[in-house]
Amino acid sequence: MCGRYYRRSDKQRIAEAFKVGKLPPGFELTPDYNIAPSTYQPIIRADAETGERVLVQMRWGLIPAKIADPDSFKIYTTSNARAESILDKPIWKGPFQHSRCLIPVDGFYEWLQRPSLPQPPPIDPGEHGLFGDIPAPPKKSPKPKAGSRPVYKFEMPDGEPYALAGIFSEWRPRRGDLHPPLDTFSIVTTEANELMEPIHNRMPVILHSRDFDRWLNDYDESRPPLDLLRPFESDKMRMTPANRLVGNVRNNGPEMLNSA
Repeated sequence: MCGRYYRRSDKQRIAEAFKVGKLPPGFELTPDYNIAPSTYQPIIRADAETGERVLVQMRWGLIPAKIADPDSFKIYTTSNARAESILDKPIWKGPFQHSRCLIPVDGFYEWLQRPSLPQPPPIDPGEHGLFGDIPAPPKKSPKPKAGSRPVYKFEMPDGEPYALAGIFSEWRPRRGDLHPPLDTFSIVTTEANELMEPIHNRMPVILHSRDFDRWLNDYDESRPPLDLLRPFESDKMRMTPANRLVGNVRNNGPEMLNSA
């Protein structure tokens, strides 16, 4: 799965790295070291008319276009889409066939699910709810205590930004509905590679730059890009310990990237 990721790159770095066209007027983007579902994040999609790559903001946690009330939908169930069933379930099939995107990241986090690696001292349960649902007491200098699984970050060896495979949905209100339009996305996941497997049995799909155009623009239903939904090469990634306090969304900053 992929429940958290981080982005150091600003809008200009993302535009350069992913060959994005003209940026929207007034588009601002600050680094975010603890990105969780339900937050608005930049994604890259293809312009419907020109095919040019554009950078837009969408909310993480896909809302199907046919849902009557988006506020009642449990978005945490749709933050990830499994590659193995992406054509079997209607909630994923439509977006996969017609609405694919790139999710620019500098890395993602994953918590140890398996006992194959040594575990550092845990921290207090009040500091780590997976989606920040357990409030943590305010602290000037949070220190690890008892109760947390270790967490690791996965990035490119050169520290450059890279793209996760995403799908998106454009929800529009029905006549008389005062709810504003809502654009949302999900991260596609696949089985873990050799680097990831000791930590977790799944990982987000990472796309090679050579495959960006096909992922964004090729909508030939006779040859959907299922072959791109595979584990990324282990020898082209780097895994290092991250700060266990990243488990709480209130904790954010470059210190999240360093083991505590």
